[in-house]
Amino acid sequence: MSQLLLEEALSPGYRLNPSVYDEMLDKSGRVRPHWRHLMEALQQLGPEELAHRYREALRLLRENGVTYNVYGDPDGLNRPWQLDPVPFVVSGNEWFDIEAGLLQRAELLNLVLADLYGPRTLIKKNLLPLELIYNHGGFLRACDQVRLPGEQQLVLYAADLARGPDNKMWVLGDRTQAPSGAGYALENRLAMSRVLPSLFRDAQVHRLARFFQALRAGLNAIAPQTAHTPMVVVLTPGPLNETFFEHAYLASYLGYPLVQGDDLTVRDGYVWLKSLTGLQRVDVILRRVDDNYCDPLELREDSRLGVPGLLEAARRGNVAIANPLGSGILENPGLLAFLPGIAQHFLGQPLKLNSIATWWCGQAGELSYVLANLKRLVIKPIYRQPGEHAVFGHQLSKSQLEVWRERIRARPAFYVAQEYESFSTVPSMVGDGFEPRQALLRCFAVARAGGYALMPGGLTRSAPNYGDVYITNQLGSISKDTWVIATEPQSPPASAGPVSAGGPPGLRNALPSRAADNIFWVGRNAERAEGCVRLLRATLKRLVINPDSDHPDYPPSLHRLLHCVTSLTGSYPGFFGKKADDKLLRAPEPELLALMQDDTRPGSLPNSVRGLQQAGYAVRDLWSSDTWRVIDEIGEQIADTKRAGKTGLWTMQEHLDQLVTSLSAFSGLVMESMTRGNGWLFLDIGRRLERGLQLISVLRTGFAEPLPEGAETRLIETLLECSDNLICYRQHYRSNPELASFLELLVLDPNNPRSLAYQIARLQEHADKLPRETETGRLGPAQRLMLEANCILNLTDIDTWLVVEKSGVRETLDQQLSRIYALLAALSDTLTAGYFRHGDTPQSLS
Repeated sequence: MSQLLLEEALSPGYRLNPSVYDEMLDKSGRVRPHWRHLMEALQQLGPEELAHRYREALRLLRENGVTYNVYGDPDGLNRPWQLDPVPFVVSGNEWFDIEAGLLQRAELLNLVLADLYGPRTLIKKNLLPLELIYNHGGFLRACDQVRLPGEQQLVLYAADLARGPDNKMWVLGDRTQAPSGAGYALENRLAMSRVLPSLFRDAQVHRLARFFQALRAGLNAIAPQTAHTPMVVVLTPGPLNETFFEHAYLASYLGYPLVQGDDLTVRDGYVWLKSLTGLQRVDVILRRVDDNYCDPLELREDSRLGVPGLLEAARRGNVAIANPLGSGILENPGLLAFLPGIAQHFLGQPLKLNSIATWWCGQAGELSYVLANLKRLVIKPIYRQPGEHAVFGHQLSKSQLEVWRERIRARPAFYVAQEYESFSTVPSMVGDGFEPRQALLRCFAVARAGGYALMPGGLTRSAPNYGDVYITNQLGSISKDTWVIATEPQSPPASAGPVSAGGPPGLRNALPSRAADNIFWVGRNAERAEGCVRLLRATLKRLVINPDSDHPDYPPSLHRLLHCVTSLTGSYPGFFGKKADDKLLRAPEPELLALMQDDTRPGSLPNSVRGLQQAGYAVRDLWSSDTWRVIDEIGEQIADTKRAGKTGLWTMQEHLDQLVTSLSAFSGLVMESMTRGNGWLFLDIGRRLERGLQLISVLRTGFAEPLPEGAETRLIETLLECSDNLICYRQHYRSNPELASFLELLVLDPNNPRSLAYQIARLQEHADKLPRETETGRLGPAQRLMLEANCILNLTDIDTWLVVEKSGVRETLDQQLSRIYALLAALSDTLTAGYFRHGDTPQSLS
């Protein structure tokens, strides 16, 4: 690429600092050879097309639910993942040196971990100061002599790299407790291969799939020897964790159940998964929970994230944990100062990758140096507490520097100082051009037979602004795909897609009770939202689009319809309030807008959709990408609906139409694409249950008290249209709407998917399929409830429902529907008590 072409490809704002190494350009401003193909291709695309590809990548990430949660930020929950379309490119020759250095480092840290929780020869031989280890919160004395089977105790390893002033890669820190980022790296790769397919293919980039195959093999290898088909689970702190998306994504990709601490229990020294089918023994735990929180019995007693007795089960060798509890000690930055000597001791060779210069203040000479040079150093605690971060000396005032000197003097063993360097820059897309940004590369390794396997690439994070020195996801860093250029064409991996879970079907389909609870409420909230939007849409049509307000039957039919809105949504007092007759019924717009806009109001449309999204996100690993895309679209449409509502009711109809379509698409996807396992069973139970409850609420409110004949006909027409049954009614009855025919179609027709009889029949079928620990031959509680409801419907005489008693109420209609409503509510309570109790083993419903 000529210099002229280079100026066309890069924006004028690309500042080449002679004192800082730039990954793409050499000192003369020429593109380095391994970047040339990429930059030529990006130049051919042009800024407009590249911006389009960038937006497409962000859309894919958003629709796939790729998020990073930021603690303490009101806008940080489920923050969309940011991806720069310009990857970080590493030449094959340089990667060969990086790989050798990281594999050596993983072996070395594995030996250190085994020694610290074993003979502790490093401390005895003064190769590691005992104050550095014993003052670190990651050294867990309760984990002494706890070992995994085999030589590799450190199963997963990650290292943060940056290019130092000697133009070589340095290790800035090691991540060994629960290294995060591998799932994000894979999602970045999938997005980039979608938006730049030909460029990715022609660049001969190393594939990532083999690393995840090695990860699965490595987890199987550490299982207890008694486990012939290991049961592996991914332990997550829960949906509020900053990297929960990655936990769900890895669980789904690898085919492992995603569990929280309450989903597991320890019995007789073994770890068990509390699934719907009973207790399932767990052999391997891929944990994403910090060490101290994993066992409230022996470690941190206030933890709600762990499993009581987990450490004892690991001590007995009945469960393997990756990484083992106590491995957080290796993240101690003070170790960096002693690793060269440890490498000579264990390996008899120097480190192949240098660490950043580090001084531990627990030594007199190092302390004096740090205090004298504090302004040009970076200060870190050896054990970082939540909210703590590195402090850059050059950003401190004189008084602040003195405060830090006193703090370090008071507890020198608790601090380290590191050299401050301006690391290399990489091109990042800013506006229509490129600008340099400092970047860090996180690389990942996994234990395998005889050593470690390294991911050929990793997760690159770049600073959001030029000159930023602190790069972290919490402060808004931008991620990049990492392209390691192969020196020769690659053969495709044996399996590039997700790896299926091992073990028999019973283990593969184990569904934790917590997951069943969430998926049940996904069904209920989805149906609740759909019923709400259908009735609101029909109400708007009657109120705004086709009011016909001069007709005498209009006011009573509209008022009864508004009552149905309140009863279906449960947003009491609503249109039943004391002032309804003189205010809300005559001017219903504020109440209807609140039901379409106020997400804090129980029963409102946004509140139901928020419940759908929260429950769905908690079981993110169970959804296909298409299904999650629809869930995300529903959330976006609700936001559009809330914005549209500011201009009045008349603008809402189109938005509600779109929302009905998306909610129907969700129902269609789960019906046609979801495997008929326990997850689908509880999802459909939730849908049928909620649809039945809503229908009963509307029928009792609408028809228990008679209306004038004309008004009742209008109400019937509206509810037929609302339930998508108007055309069906006309085809079946070929007459004007009548209450008897309406009730027959909406209550008793077993072939109408919107009828009450259809919901009861499906619930009765599902009750027969509910998991049971033992078969007794007797009906379970859920079966008895649905049998009674079905009997009521089968014995129903519609003519008796139409009779108006002296009280002026259709008492038979009201009483029988009320009884069925109570049976459906009891079914929900029965399922909760029998299957969704997270604090104990699910009970049998035999």
